Amino acid sequence: MTTTAPVPGPLSLGLARGSFELRQFFRNREQVVFTFTLPAVLMVLLGSILDGPTTQAGLSSGQLLAAGMIGAGIVSTSFTSVGIGIAADRETGALKRLRGTPMPPAAYFIGKVVMVAVTSVAQTVLMAAVAMLLFGLELPTDPEKWLTLLWVLVLGIVSSTLLGIAISSLTRTANGTVAVVQLVYLVLQFISGVFITPITTLPKIMVDIASFFPLKWICQGFRSVFLPPEAATQEMAGTWELPMVALVLGVWCVAGLLLARVTFRWTNEVR
Repeated sequence: MTTTAPVPGPLSLGLARGSFELRQFFRNREQVVFTFTLPAVLMVLLGSILDGPTTQAGLSSGQLLAAGMIGAGIVSTSFTSVGIGIAADRETGALKRLRGTPMPPAAYFIGKVVMVAVTSVAQTVLMAAVAMLLFGLELPTDPEKWLTLLWVLVLGIVSSTLLGIAISSLTRTANGTVAVVQLVYLVLQFISGVFITPITTLPKIMVDIASFFPLKWICQGFRSVFLPPEAATQEMAGTWELPMVALVLGVWCVAGLLLARVTFRWTNEVR
């Protein structure tokens, strides 16, 4: 009597797909270099140019900028890479071919999340190491701060990845998606206080607009982890607003899932 092996579920297939996505990512040397070095290079250049004392004793502008840019690096490895990567897969027909296989659609997206999670953690470690070496940023010693780092990282990855999936369908070409994604990411970095520190120096209308999107809150969460409690006075509200950080990122996780489900398409063919 022969027994039939159980059919793998979406999760196991998704993990296998994630392994494939990681191998594919690290084989593309140009993509690896661009993904990991651009945020770090920007942090070094801007931190060195803008570094100076702040109104908070013992806190430099370089440290303030570096802590926020660690969070921005998460968006770079999730929102931008996923949006551009899916658009490229769609344009080359890879998505259409995958759709014709027995693999559940959920496995493809789980694979993307696995790839983003691994690269985001690696990006965070790299950025934190550079910030510690060049700007005197210190790792947190409080377990509560490590917990904050964990949930901000998870919510940031999930929300940014889902929004990357959604924006990948905004144009019908990979080049068009590259332009849109990079423009959106660049604008959000300026109005979210990533490049301009402290964020209180920005016009209030810009910060109000940025407050609708995840990037501002991800960076604020990371600043709460890597900077001393007194540095909260450099925020618009004068506090870290961690409950609001969790609320906004949680809402974007749900909204991003809905947007991804509504907008995603497997081909560029007009229905």
